[in-house]
Amino acid sequence: MTHLETARELQAKSLITAIEKRNMTAFYCENKEECLKKVMEILPESCTIAWGGSESIKEVGIPEAVKESGKYTVYDRAKYLSPRQVKEFNKLAFSSDYYFMSTNAITLDGILMNIDGNGNRVANLIFGPEHVILVVGMNKVVPTIEDAYDRIRNFASPPNTVRLKKNTPCSKTGKCGDCYSDDCICNQIVVTRRSREKERIIVLLVNDNLGF
Repeated sequence: MTHLETARELQAKSLITAIEKRNMTAFYCENKEECLKKVMEILPESCTIAWGGSESIKEVGIPEAVKESGKYTVYDRAKYLSPRQVKEFNKLAFSSDYYFMSTNAITLDGILMNIDGNGNRVANLIFGPEHVILVVGMNKVVPTIEDAYDRIRNFASPPNTVRLKKNTPCSKTGKCGDCYSDDCICNQIVVTRRSREKERIIVLLVNDNLGF
């Protein structure tokens, strides 16, 4: 384990205490493989599963694993292509037993911060699915809310707009232009300081760089 990985492990253990004070559950995973193993331990057979647009969960291999297991009812967002189908998927995801996503940033005192384009991802975080599992690389940990906002605008959103082929200032310059573009992916800003329902939100902290 490198010095950085050791420091991140110590940071994660302190962060877990902060997250649990906010009525959420948290686990530390040493790597992506351990994260996937923990996911499969958490999921009960025959549950319904959906996920948002997250590079982190793809990098861990969650979509493939749950589909290949044959143990679950999976709402695979990749199969819902037309605008009508996307609306259908969003309704199914909202009623799922387990919804997977990441977070754009998390503060050292356990606050989640997310920016969304359509709002469906943050809507599911706030209310709807019975459980929400967040897969969070330690690269997304920041000291404060202000740092979280800066991270999202200037380090997470630009590569995301490039990935999604959006016509926004940040996709051209690599930094936030505080735009009002029709392609803007920063329409909804949600700060989650606490979960009303105990243990509904499960945070998996992974000692790796995941997503943007």
